[in-house]
Amino acid sequence: MSELLTKTAYQQLAQGLKLPTQAIVNGEPYVAACGATFSTSNPATGEVLAQLPACDAQDVDVAVAAARAAFDDGRWSRQHPTARKHVLLRLAELMEANAHELAVMESLDSGKTVFDTQTVDVPETIHCLRWHAEAIDKIYDQVAPASNQHMAMVVREPIGVVGLVLPWNFPLLMLAWKIGPALAAGCSLVVKPAAETSLTALRVAQLALEAGVPAGVLNVITGSGSAVGEPIGRHMDVDAVSFTGSTATGRRFLKYAAESNLKEVVLELGGKNPCIVMDDVTDLDAVAAHIVNGSFWNMGQNCSAISRLIVHKDVKQALLQKVFKLADAWRVGDPLDPEHRVGPLVSPAHFAKVKSFLGTGEKVLYGGKTSDERYVEPTILDIEHNGVRHAREEIFGPILAVLTVESLQEAVAIANDTEYGLTASVFTANGTRALRAARAIKAGTVTINAFGEGDSTTPFGGYKQSGFGGRDKSVHAHDQYTQLKTIWLDLTDNEAANI
Repeated sequence: MSELLTKTAYQQLAQGLKLPTQAIVNGEPYVAACGATFSTSNPATGEVLAQLPACDAQDVDVAVAAARAAFDDGRWSRQHPTARKHVLLRLAELMEANAHELAVMESLDSGKTVFDTQTVDVPETIHCLRWHAEAIDKIYDQVAPASNQHMAMVVREPIGVVGLVLPWNFPLLMLAWKIGPALAAGCSLVVKPAAETSLTALRVAQLALEAGVPAGVLNVITGSGSAVGEPIGRHMDVDAVSFTGSTATGRRFLKYAAESNLKEVVLELGGKNPCIVMDDVTDLDAVAAHIVNGSFWNMGQNCSAISRLIVHKDVKQALLQKVFKLADAWRVGDPLDPEHRVGPLVSPAHFAKVKSFLGTGEKVLYGGKTSDERYVEPTILDIEHNGVRHAREEIFGPILAVLTVESLQEAVAIANDTEYGLTASVFTANGTRALRAARAIKAGTVTINAFGEGDSTTPFGGYKQSGFGGRDKSVHAHDQYTQLKTIWLDLTDNEAANI
């Protein structure tokens, strides 16, 4: 955990920040060919932070061409694996040296609390890059079993030019989840950060050049999804796309691939994640702490957030009282104050969407209020059944729906009654029941007696409409940025046959 500063110190840092105002293409600052710009604003105040290039398809062409040239001439793709490792480790060192700057920039641009950016986002981003850097020279190719007259090698090769399309909820961390394994594999990249939160991706690209990532290998272009994201998805010279975001947009990337060059597509999409709490739990205080963190961390703007609490009737009231008490400590307000745990939602449009789940006749157990057309306080709703909107749609805000059950079988059935399958959690003192439930729940990650997403060693992705084509994190993330090639050697030689 990085050391927190005072509110005054963070405010002073914010005032002195030099914010990026240009894209990065072929190692140089880049403005949109059309000359257009768009504003990126502070969600907490509405203040315009910077004007960024409003790139479009012609800029995508320039960035892809730069990435292709870099890939084909081998300035990165054919570097020795250890050399690539040292460059990425240097990038991690530079980010660590600029950790406070990155934490404040992330908070200003996204509305995330500096408590989170300083203690979670920035250190986890640095750790992720280091982890994938260290994996570069430790992932081995293979030799397949063959006859005495043949040898079969299975080798990994970087897939080529990769488009990385990022979400706004974890700008730094999702950047690291993708550029870490992609750069480790030797690919060249065209990164499109979310229009709402582009600043830290641009800053990391600057630091990457300083660390020694060659020009053209890490390109970052800014703009809207339709103007930049779709052209990346349709580009005939992009070999793969990795996208994190909504399920609706993920569907479009599959369509873009089908209508262009059948590029590989990896999707990490939405979730409606269940948390099952059974009547035999022994430490309700610990359970409550996990629920509060899982539900309200990053204002619930988290694809793996606990969205449905499925709780046994015999412990429901006792557990909720503890949840309410802990939620009281999650103060709402200025995200640059490290005492605050809940900041504004990322944009007015998203605030309106989240607010639409309130004031429609639902039973509010806790919270339910909004303020300044920016903030939604931690909210807990009592839901009669899993068929209502609050239990089926991804809210992406600090709203927890509570459903009551009488058995583990009923709880698992409700947990699986969703089009999503990203994460889930199970709390029970019975190890056998916990493991059987974890096996039965259709989700990519199931935690037992905890909320979380594993760590760098564990793959992250979803079942059903929560994901497609691969996983982020762990060595498995390297698979989506590489091609497997079989090299078959015929050793037949009559003169040497008896050797």
